[in-house]
Amino acid sequence: MVTTTWKKFVYPCWKPSINNEGENSNSRGGDQDPDGSVDGLWWYKDSGHHVNGEFSMAVIQANNTLEDHSQLESGPMSSVNTGLQGTFVGIYDGHAGAEAARFINDRLFKNVKKFTSEDQVMSADVISKAYLETEEEFLSLVRKQWQTKPQIASAGSCCLVGIICSGILYIANAGDSRAVLGKRERAMKEVKAIQLSSEHNASLASVREELRSLHPDDPHVVVLKHKVWRVKGIIQVSRSIGDAYLKRAEFNREPLLPKFRFPGTFLKPILLAEPSIFVQKLLPEDQFLIFASDGLWEHLSNQEAVDIVSRCEHHGIARKLVKAALQEAAKKREMRYADLKRIDRGVRRHFHDDITVIVLFLDSHLISRSSFHAPVVSIKASGGP
Repeated sequence: MVTTTWKKFVYPCWKPSINNEGENSNSRGGDQDPDGSVDGLWWYKDSGHHVNGEFSMAVIQANNTLEDHSQLESGPMSSVNTGLQGTFVGIYDGHAGAEAARFINDRLFKNVKKFTSEDQVMSADVISKAYLETEEEFLSLVRKQWQTKPQIASAGSCCLVGIICSGILYIANAGDSRAVLGKRERAMKEVKAIQLSSEHNASLASVREELRSLHPDDPHVVVLKHKVWRVKGIIQVSRSIGDAYLKRAEFNREPLLPKFRFPGTFLKPILLAEPSIFVQKLLPEDQFLIFASDGLWEHLSNQEAVDIVSRCEHHGIARKLVKAALQEAAKKREMRYADLKRIDRGVRRHFHDDITVIVLFLDSHLISRSSFHAPVVSIKASGGP
């Protein structure tokens, strides 16, 4: 049950559950809709096929405006006919608004295809250049809108990308979203969770050390504020796309809101847009990949998530993961999951964040057929109201 204090706070905002909050796979078409389905605060695509296997996607909204954006693209990985086929997954966890995440959802994959066309190959360098190009495009937009919409300078987004191309897996990350591999251990007869992405959050000692080494003349580059480590006492992530006020000193001033401004100036970006990139060849024992914003990992461990995926049917598995996280969020607040479902967006953020999950199942037979031409898939997740 809800504690007395929390019940007083949220009761006026409760509303009846809409269609069991999206748990009925047949609601509004379920996975029959090629572009996914919206049900209350849910967006989901329970199943589909990509070049290298099957996939499942789900999003639950907690903020007044959904700040998570995401996409899955499967088919040509180049703007020209190079024959490169693959799958692209992007998880963009926005903060201080959805502008940066929405922009990345529109531009990043296009930039990946552009640089793949120029280099005639997929590579870590191609992905890094696509990130930096998207960053420059967004900062250019901020500069154009600064006089009329200055708060866009505070908008930023974590950016997690997974690409499978020619049997090679590329994981790129800027921020604290996470990619986890489910790998079958034949000797143990179980599926082991392996985290593939590096995270950039000031809560990690290694990230604080990186920031201090990059900014040796700034004793306040990381500050412990209300028992939480933050960059300049403001933000937890150390890498992102956007956050112009921490990249360009010209935006660290009025009319930006005071909570995003800090004293002094700086000559080089405080946050980085360049991702950490991991590359490996996919093997037959690699069963599936889970890509998710930090809203999932706040409530589930890597192994808990992998156990759920390995033990349940593929259809609707992304929604099952989100539901498991929501059940944990409810338990932490000493309330029933049924009661959590009645809480509307905005107030819902006091219980959990926006959560986005994409699960890619890996078919080793399809992965080995690098010249295989599957139907093109392009899906961008959109949330509730």
